[in-house]
Amino acid sequence: MTAAPATAPSPWFVRPPAPARPAARLFCFPFSGSGASAFSAWPATIDGTEVCPLQFPGRENRLAHPHYGTYENLAAALVEPLTPLLDTPFAFFGHCAGALPAYESVLLLAELGLPTPQCLYVSGQRAPHEAARDRMLCLSEDELRAELETFLRGRGIEPRPDMIDMGMFVLLRDHAAAGAYRRTEPARIDCPVVVLHWREDDDVSLEELQGWHQYADSVEIRVLDGGHYDFMDAPAQLLTTLARGR
Repeated sequence: MTAAPATAPSPWFVRPPAPARPAARLFCFPFSGSGASAFSAWPATIDGTEVCPLQFPGRENRLAHPHYGTYENLAAALVEPLTPLLDTPFAFFGHCAGALPAYESVLLLAELGLPTPQCLYVSGQRAPHEAARDRMLCLSEDELRAELETFLRGRGIEPRPDMIDMGMFVLLRDHAAAGAYRRTEPARIDCPVVVLHWREDDDVSLEELQGWHQYADSVEIRVLDGGHYDFMDAPAQLLTTLARGR
């Protein structure tokens, strides 16, 4: 008897799936200009929940794949790879602009009658109807380049010109998608929202996160120690928050 061919791994996931179905899954949406490597320091599981960083097209090992263009397109493209993995309780985590396609994905899953997350975790991002106020959207290309260099140095990396050029190639297309996103009225979702504010975040204030209260029946804002990008280091306070769920 000929063995059935092995199913090719999905390009949307960079980590091998758990050998057995986990108790729960956490799908992680990276911020503009980044990819799944933003979660490389995160553990494979958090208190039994499998951590599943998403790899958007047009970056890292998917650099040759066509860019998604809009957050709505990204959410639509995610439905097929996500559906087989929605067989267990799950949550979405989105940092900064990554929270916006995460939110759009919740809306689309509900519209299609598919399972929706037990929780949407939003980290350092204004509510969708206020996303156009993001400081980064007002920056010129030269200013974005300077921001990228500052980010890399903040991560302990001395930026080389080729590294910056590649980073800008990704960032500018992501930046265009962020600039094109317009949701003028809040559309409520049927899952709780936990909004995470980083105490030393210079980009988004606690007050600027309050708009999320219009998006679900249950919205909680929690304050964590650290700056805007400290989530990448998987600090214990964050992991404890995610492990406890709501």
